[in-house]
Amino acid sequence: MDFNQARRRFLYQSLVGGGGTALMHLLNSSLQAAPVTHHPPRAKACIFLTMLGGVSQMDTFDPKPALDKFDNTVMDWSKEKLTDQVSLFAKPRLILKSPWKFAKHGQCGMDVSELLPHLATCVDDLAFVKSIVTENGNHPAATFLMNTGLVLPGRPSVGSWVTYGLGTENQNLPAFVVLPDYRALPFSGSQQWGPGFLPASYQGTVMQWKGDPVNDLKPASALSEADAMAQMELLRAYNHSYLEHNFTNPDLQGRIDAYELAYRMQTEVPSVLNIEKESAATREMYGLDQEDTRSFGTRCLMARQLVEKGVRFVQLYTPSQSWDSHTDILKGHAKNARETDKPIAALIKDLKQRGLLDSTLIVWMGEFGRTPDNPSDMRPKPGRDHNTKAMTMFFAGGGIKKGVSVGATDELGWKAVDKIYRMRDVHATILHVLGLNDLRLNYYYGGRNMRLTDTGGVVIKDVLT
Repeated sequence: MDFNQARRRFLYQSLVGGGGTALMHLLNSSLQAAPVTHHPPRAKACIFLTMLGGVSQMDTFDPKPALDKFDNTVMDWSKEKLTDQVSLFAKPRLILKSPWKFAKHGQCGMDVSELLPHLATCVDDLAFVKSIVTENGNHPAATFLMNTGLVLPGRPSVGSWVTYGLGTENQNLPAFVVLPDYRALPFSGSQQWGPGFLPASYQGTVMQWKGDPVNDLKPASALSEADAMAQMELLRAYNHSYLEHNFTNPDLQGRIDAYELAYRMQTEVPSVLNIEKESAATREMYGLDQEDTRSFGTRCLMARQLVEKGVRFVQLYTPSQSWDSHTDILKGHAKNARETDKPIAALIKDLKQRGLLDSTLIVWMGEFGRTPDNPSDMRPKPGRDHNTKAMTMFFAGGGIKKGVSVGATDELGWKAVDKIYRMRDVHATILHVLGLNDLRLNYYYGGRNMRLTDTGGVVIKDVLT
């Protein structure tokens, strides 16, 4: 390397990412083993349960008795123009009471509808936030906001930010794993778990619940371990030689990391993700013996196995728009509750009995909430529309208060009215629990330091111990 090239490399390493230390972290050990946290972490891993489509808060965890009073009443919301669905709310609306009854559960006395009987048994370990508002009522944009902090594609996902900040505990497994539902992938697919402008190493690795978790992972049977190692060493030598002259290419570094991780995964993944090694009682608890719960239950069990072996961030998805019950909410929400309720409760209880819940943060949420009404012409099989003004979510696990509820909505569940939080506050809270300060987790790009929360979020302290 000549003097000018060496000088350019030194300057690049000194400037990008706010300093040489961060850059060396990116170029030379993109998934470090020992995390550098900003404060003592309350958890070391996160499982993000993504309920795509928008769960109805007044049919799950936020009961509204006033809906019974106004049920089947046509209301004119035409004066309500502060919405991204102006034309929708310019016509008469039909108020709909919840089709499900609520009851208080646990020592904390939390309200849960009969739609979620299994999660009702876990409320003493959950912290609900019932006053989340979001910025866009369109599914693709709202899903990007939930995952990346911005309604437009191109930004790093929250899982990518977490692994950028913390690295991995297990060098033989990806730090960020995605477990989607292949019946309907999220809008924009891999962009929802992509690294954006972060190095490619931080993209989520997709795994499957049926068959081999990763396609083509098994080595050729005729190749000995010694030959495979020799091939990898040769490939590494060629790649690093090329990287010396193309050190500003993050995609190249990402490919090198991916090749080497794939080699290490060949021995690690089959032993980690082995559902058959689990007891019959465990498989039944997750619902693997039932058609409705088999897919989500298997993925919840995989999530437990992955965090148990040091994976930093695992994200599970329901099918795209699965909770999107504009019509026939009775059928739509019942179906999605049957598929997810038992597996999620099993995940919480299994982590707890194994001593892993205290070190694992669980996040349950969708991209927005739902309205207490629908257009009046939907009478035969009524449902609920998108609602950016109120959404319920819950946290559980490391550092989270147990059996608490934060925030409130108005009498119909239409708007959040107390302790209002936004998506950036949810992101700030996730980072905080994992030992990261959202204002200090920076990456220099486009002429400025970029963040998951951009201008900063407010940590939801009421859910923290």
